[in-house]
Amino acid sequence: MPTALFAWRRTPPPFLIGGAEVTQQLLAEELAVAGWRIIYLGSYQAPWDQAPQTAQMRTCLDEHDTAYEESQEELRYSWNGVDCLAVPQQRITTALRSLLTQARPDVVFTSQEGAADIVAQARPAALVAGILHSISKTGLGVLSGSPHHGLAVSEFVLRQAPPTDGTRLSVLYPPFTLPEPGHHRRGRTDAVLMVNPIPPKGADLLHQLIRRIPEQHFTLVEGWWNTAEQFAGYPNVTYVPRVYDMSPLYRSHRLLLVPSAVGDAFPRVIIEAALHGTPSVGSDRGGIPEAIGDAGIVLPAEAGVEEWAQALRTADHHTLGEQARRRAMAFTRPRLPDLERLGIYPAANASST
Repeated sequence: MPTALFAWRRTPPPFLIGGAEVTQQLLAEELAVAGWRIIYLGSYQAPWDQAPQTAQMRTCLDEHDTAYEESQEELRYSWNGVDCLAVPQQRITTALRSLLTQARPDVVFTSQEGAADIVAQARPAALVAGILHSISKTGLGVLSGSPHHGLAVSEFVLRQAPPTDGTRLSVLYPPFTLPEPGHHRRGRTDAVLMVNPIPPKGADLLHQLIRRIPEQHFTLVEGWWNTAEQFAGYPNVTYVPRVYDMSPLYRSHRLLLVPSAVGDAFPRVIIEAALHGTPSVGSDRGGIPEAIGDAGIVLPAEAGVEEWAQALRTADHHTLGEQARRRAMAFTRPRLPDLERLGIYPAANASST
């Protein structure tokens, strides 16, 4: 049975912060379904401030009737076929050394904070793939360790990734899952949905739009941090705390607004919304046009508030929504054939052994 080890300094599944966590969890679960042994090493302390999250993790596991073990500062449990291990930040190196020796993984996946050091430690023992979730210093930092593979989540990220000796750079689009069958399809409201309303994601333009078209209702979903107070004075805004299951929100809104002011890698929300028949109106920053394709509306960075307002008013969300749904279906295909093509998924028939 082949073994894959996911190792990084953030929390293991299912404790999600953003797209990087979702992408890696789905990839790990797909490998597990294919018959691989999957180990996921992370920390219960956030890498940016060392804040412990053990209490929240225990609560979540209890709510999902998931058994866990705690001993010697370790938290162990299994989630959807993935064996998870969370340790303090200072024990990541020691835990990784032990797993490399005992589990002898065929491939190690890593990314984000401190990933270059994880690559350097794992490279002598296994094939190492660094996932490039963004073009930030954090996202591209894994390449400093020279992993065997650098997996960019979009063509945009691939173009921004610096050539690295000993590293093969390729695109591996994030995995997506189909919406759960049997959901009651509520009628769509005329509201526009936006996730993570913070300045880098276009909050300044959002404020202008809210004031410019007071007849348009907006639903804003908490993202990286809570910005509810900044929108509390608007009568045409509903602010929603961070939620794990976005499906009801995607299904009940006519458009997704993605006005990012930064070069987003490949926003998951665009494809997730499209799978529910909700098209996007987004900026031409980064990988946003790549995600929207011809099944939505892309506005140039220099577009003013009136152009955005006009796009929201006139978008044919029925036609665009069906086009977006059909286009998004292509992203739900398995990622294992891509890994096999790249030589990361050794022994195509190993899952049967």
